[in-house]
Amino acid sequence: MSVISSVWAPQVPVILASKSRARRDMLERAGLSPVIIIPEFDERAFEATLQREGLALSDRAQALANEKARLVSLANPTRYVIGADQMLVADAIALHKPEHLIEAKQQLAFLSGKTHRLISAVSVVRDGQILFSHADSADMTMRTLSPAQIDHYCSLVGDRVLLSVGCYELEGLGVHLFDRVEGEFFTVLGLPLQPLIGFFRDEGCLIL
Repeated sequence: MSVISSVWAPQVPVILASKSRARRDMLERAGLSPVIIIPEFDERAFEATLQREGLALSDRAQALANEKARLVSLANPTRYVIGADQMLVADAIALHKPEHLIEAKQQLAFLSGKTHRLISAVSVVRDGQILFSHADSADMTMRTLSPAQIDHYCSLVGDRVLLSVGCYELEGLGVHLFDRVEGEFFTVLGLPLQPLIGFFRDEGCLIL
């Protein structure tokens, strides 16, 4: 018997509406083994609408997580769908995932020597209805990095520097970039895992 079948009770697996490798790995290690279905919608346009409406950053992250899960849920009735989103703010400026290496290096230089806040939101939707939502934050203080150190870090991690909003993987070499991290480790990785697991346990979805 696999680890997954001994932990996740429903006959059909949970769906993760995210392409994030870190989120998938977290859920797999927790024994949930999600099916990945990526929603097709313009996240940045959706976020811009939320910003024009005056929503706080945490509310924007939650709304994005809700919408990702909702869209996938509508095409997959009766299934539990997890949506997630993460936002980063430093000096009152919200950053997004870089699109290329030069932008990643610019973002790391901007974050160097500063404390920034990561906001991670998660939701669970079934049949288009939001059953669970939760947002958490962590404060990250980055070391003062020289251009040479930034170049070396980016050369070591390669294209993975483009996979996270902060251009770092705290679970890997990114740990060397920080002086202090205040907050839950799972929140930093992009998914408030303990509250999510608590929800699924209350739903009777977990055997453990």
